[in-house]
Parts: sequence; C-alpha cells; structure tokens
Amino acid sequence: MSKRAGKIHNLITADPSNLESLTLDDRLAAITDTGMHGISFSAYIEGQKPGDELTESQIEHRMAILQPHFKWIRSFSTTEGNELIPVSAKRHGLKTLVGAWLGSDTDKNRIEIDNLITLAHQGLVDIAAVGNEVLYREEMSESDLLTTLAEVRERLPSNIPMGYVDAYYEFEDRPAVTAACDVLLTNCYPYWEGCALPYSTLYMQDMYRRVQKVAKGKRVIITETGWPSAGGTFYGAEASLQGSYLYFLKAQEWAIGEGVEMFYFSSFDEAWKVAGDDGEGDVGAHWGLWDMHEKFKYAPTL
Repeated sequence: MSKRAGKIHNLITADPSNLESLTLDDRLAAITDTGMHGISFSAYIEGQKPGDELTESQIEHRMAILQPHFKWIRSFSTTEGNELIPVSAKRHGLKTLVGAWLGSDTDKNRIEIDNLITLAHQGLVDIAAVGNEVLYREEMSESDLLTTLAEVRERLPSNIPMGYVDAYYEFEDRPAVTAACDVLLTNCYPYWEGCALPYSTLYMQDMYRRVQKVAKGKRVIITETGWPSAGGTFYGAEASLQGSYLYFLKAQEWAIGEGVEMFYFSSFDEAWKVAGDDGEGDVGAHWGLWDMHEKFKYAPTL
C-alpha cells in the first residue's frame, strides 16, 4: 500500500464526509490502491458464452489483472473450465467464494455439486455457494434446494461456511433457506428495481440491512451489486458511464467504511449476455469495471 493510498483509506474509515473534498480520481485511487474486498470473475472473452470451455491461460491472464486490486474472487460454476478459477485465484494469493451452478437439470446439478465438494477438500474453497438465484429463476423448488444444501453441508469440510445466493427478499420470504445457510449471500441491485441513481446507494444499504435483520447474527455478504455503464433505462434507473462510476465509488466507500464484505459485479463486460436468456438485453453486456477489451473504464492507466 502506498502512503497516499493509506492516508486516503484512513479518511474513508474515519469520516466518510471528508471524501467530498477529494476529486473523483483521488477517491478512485484510494479504493483501487488500498484493495477492495471482492469481485465476480467474468471469464468469457468476445465470442464465448456459457457452454464454451474456458482455458487455463485465459483465466490466468484475467486473474493477473484483478489480483492487485481485490482480496477475494467469486466464481459461479464448477464445470466447463470454471473449476480452474479457484485454482488460479489461490495461485495468486486470493481467497475464494466458489459457486456450484444449479438449475432444472438434475444431472448437471450433480456434477456441479460433486466438483464443489472436490475443490473444497483440495483446500481451494474459502466459502461455498450452493446455487445462484435458482429460486428467483424458478428452476428448483425450495424443498429440493434445502435437500441439496443439507447434502453439501454434510459433505463439506466443517470449517468451510456454506450459503445460497439470491436476491435480498428471498431470505426474508424463505426462513427455512435462511436457517439452512451458515452465511447469507445476497444480491443487491437498485438498478433492477428501477431506483434512480441519486438514491441507489442508500437503497442498496437498505437491502443489505433487511438481510441482516433476518440473519439473526449470521454473517451476511453482498455477493453482487453494481451499475451498468450502458444499455438503456429500467424505470427510473439509467445506465451510463458516469452513473456506474459514481455508484462504484459510493458503494465501495460505504463497504470500506462499514466493514461490509462486498463482491462487486462484475470484473469484465460480457457481450454474450445481450443475446442470453436471462432477460437483461443490451444492458447485460455492460456491468464490468473493465470493458471486453480489458480496459478499465474509469482510469485508462489502471
């Protein structure tokens, strides 16, 4: 850590109001130089999409870009080369939140789960995420998810916390799922609830606190939050480069100041999402801090 970064980091943790006297570039330097908590790893390069096999070399290349700025890496799957992500992260000295992707295909679910267990016993998993928004997508019933969570908890090493990832309100509405998790892994997206940018950070904080309220003392981690740099509007929320920059700064400053564990979404733009079946449309391709050509959007020299 440079002296300059350390000095500004102290400003963030001691009195966030002091940040208003700094330029946006100074605030960005404080965040990126000090080191952020976590990032969602975007592996697919232009021309690739889920279903394509990831290579070790492309994962290593992108991991080297991210390593200086983050402490944790989050992955979403344990198949099709995604199982190499935690291997690379550990090689770079990073901690890992490793996800098994669950859906309506029980055979694929079985492979994902077995691979997650294997990676955990190899010492490559610091937190295990069993499924990502599978209840939101209605691709698995709550009872089937609970059965899966119980199985994974039994097979995981006892020192590895396990959780399920979904929107904040799912943990309010499904107390049995909340109870089954060691750690609550919540996605908080003001953009996707049509919140205008000036109110977005406060809205995200409220999402987080609502999960804290039902957590009953359990660890709560924001597994995804972000703001798109292009792609249009969603009710009162407008995607823009300036908006994504401001949301990034304010979200990170709040997380640092409050000691909140937060994984930003995401690392790199992914063009495949425009034609994906997740319903995001054009905006889906523009959530990265780096563009698809691996250029950092807010500081060309980073």
